[in-house]
Amino acid sequence: MNKRASTALHYLALCAIALVCVFPFWWTVVTALSTEGNIFAFPPTFWPKSPSLANFEEAFRVIPFFAFFKNSVLIAAFTVFWKLVLCSMAAYPLARLRFKGRQLVFGLILATMVLPSEVNFLVNFITVTKLSLVDTYAGVILPNVVTAVAILLLKQAFEEVPQDLIDAARVDGASEWIIFTRIMLPLVAPWLATVGILTAVEAWNEYIWPSIVMSKPDEFPLSVGVLYLRGTFGSSTRVIAAGTVLTVLPTLAAFLFTQRYFMRGMDGAVK
Repeated sequence: MNKRASTALHYLALCAIALVCVFPFWWTVVTALSTEGNIFAFPPTFWPKSPSLANFEEAFRVIPFFAFFKNSVLIAAFTVFWKLVLCSMAAYPLARLRFKGRQLVFGLILATMVLPSEVNFLVNFITVTKLSLVDTYAGVILPNVVTAVAILLLKQAFEEVPQDLIDAARVDGASEWIIFTRIMLPLVAPWLATVGILTAVEAWNEYIWPSIVMSKPDEFPLSVGVLYLRGTFGSSTRVIAAGTVLTVLPTLAAFLFTQRYFMRGMDGAVK
């Protein structure tokens, strides 16, 4: 097989994968914009019939969209902030400091990656209840501010910084805190951006945990609040699709504007 044919096959495979990934969202957009036709027809419709924004207007009318949006922004912003702070502070000593039990601690952190997040729900709920954080933003945010994946990515980022820079700073009398905040963090900014983007998307789309902790509708994030459309419009799949599109669009727009930082961080992580 020559090089041109091999390249064509690679592009064909990538196009097929892209189609599989994009189709669910595109079908949801088509459903949200359509006002006629059978949305469950096979083969499915790839273009909206009698397109209109009426379904979006109905979604805005039924649920307090902007209140839910504000709640999601607050939860996502605080989750990103505290995860970057705590995970970077955990990753730096694991990467650059030598202390007894370091490998054991890192191994225990990696072991938590084997467990699905749902396993922790009972323990987390008991903890949040004991701390009187039920029905609070802190109760939603707290269990998600430290993850093994974020620590692993940032540990790898800190390990890629040349040791000579750290040694030179120590010779000049810089403390470990100064080295961490003024030297290491600026150098690993692309990785911090990657972790921040992944965390923001995860926090924005989180549904199960907020629905467990929250019981007051006015404090629901958008991912939970938009499901009120399902109860109110049990037969109106188009309105539900419109609410789903409104939920996805902010994260999609944020990723499009920050993808270059994400790719730089992922490139560094792969190296």
